[in-house]
Formats: sequence, C-alpha cells, structure tokens
Amino acid sequence: MSDTRIRLLQDQDWGELVTLEEHTYAASGLSEGETALRSRHRASPSTCFVLEHAGGFGGYLLALSYPLFRCPDLSLAEENEAQGSNLHLHDLVIAERARGRGLAHRMHQHLEEAGRAASYQTLSLVAVHGSQALWAALGYRARPYIGLPASYGAEAVYMAKPLEIAAPSRRSAPLPEPKQADANASARTVFRRSRPATGALPLLLGFQYATRASG
Repeated sequence: MSDTRIRLLQDQDWGELVTLEEHTYAASGLSEGETALRSRHRASPSTCFVLEHAGGFGGYLLALSYPLFRCPDLSLAEENEAQGSNLHLHDLVIAERARGRGLAHRMHQHLEEAGRAASYQTLSLVAVHGSQALWAALGYRARPYIGLPASYGAEAVYMAKPLEIAAPSRRSAPLPEPKQADANASARTVFRRSRPATGALPLLLGFQYATRASG
C-alpha cells in the first residue's frame, strides 16, 4: 500500500493519538489519559509507532519492555525506562477509517521485526473484551492464572509467546513457566497493558482490535 507507512511516534502525533485512545476506551473504562500514555512512550520510544494512511493519522502502537508475566497498571504512569528481554504490546488501535485492510496485522508484524532486531525473546499483552482467540491465532498463549491490575477489569487475560527467530534453521526457545510470585502478583507491579476495544487492535486479521491488548 503506497499510501500507508509505519513510523516512530513523534511529538506532533499526541493530539490525534490521545483523541483516538479516548474514543476507543472511554466507554469501557479502560482509557488511561495522556500522562500515562506519554510515560509508556518515554519508557521505550523505539518501540512505539504511528500508522500513516491515506495522508492522515491511521492508528498507533505502544509497546515497552516489561518483565514477563507482569504488566503495566492502567491507572499508573511508568516511572523507569524499559529493560529486560520481554516486549509488552501495551496498546494497538486502528482509526475507524483505516479498518478492514489488515493494517493492525501489519503493525503487529512491524513490532515483531523491531523486537527481533532489538534481541527481545518474548512478546506479551493483556487481552480484553474477549479477544483471546484473535491473539491466539497470532501465536499468543493465554495465562489466565497470572494476576492482573484491577484497572483491566474482571475478564482480561494475560497472554505471551516466544519471539520467533527469523532464520528458518533456528527455533525459538519455549516460553518459560511463571514463578509462583508472578502468578500471584496483583499487577500493581512495574508496568502496563494491551487490549482490544472498539476500533483498536481488533483490527488484526481483518477484525478490529485494541490491545490493552484487545486485539
């Protein structure tokens, strides 16, 4: 698609990003506000992207390094820079006018490429609004026993997968099992989420997702 490209998030994008995030998540109580959103970007600016489509703002993706089997709290801003071998897909939203073209899937592929280039070993997210099956189709495995912050609601599910190595002759290592402390963590622990909401990542596979990782 010559009229579509993915680039790093820049200062001039915040107005449209915040508007789209609020439109996508406010009704479900999952909107986190500009301060928290900007803190996710500050934690890992090299893994936060914007989709340009047909000459305008077509969506965004926020990802940051976060300990495997833990996630950011939607009600809290990040206080530290990202570190570690797990890349957490916090949010992926496609604008309504750009949906139905497989662009969420394309952005997810872009994130995988960036993650491999930066030597991340795993990808994770928090599926909301019943989007687990959509993420499972992309290789994510549900970990329903992992505790999540209350800010995600009662039905959110933590999911993760190994970040496959590009070379066909090599195989990625299996995902490690969580320690008991991770399984019991309330997720007011260090970082934050991913989900699908109306118009968010649920766009992956031709659907419409949002990751707080709703898809």
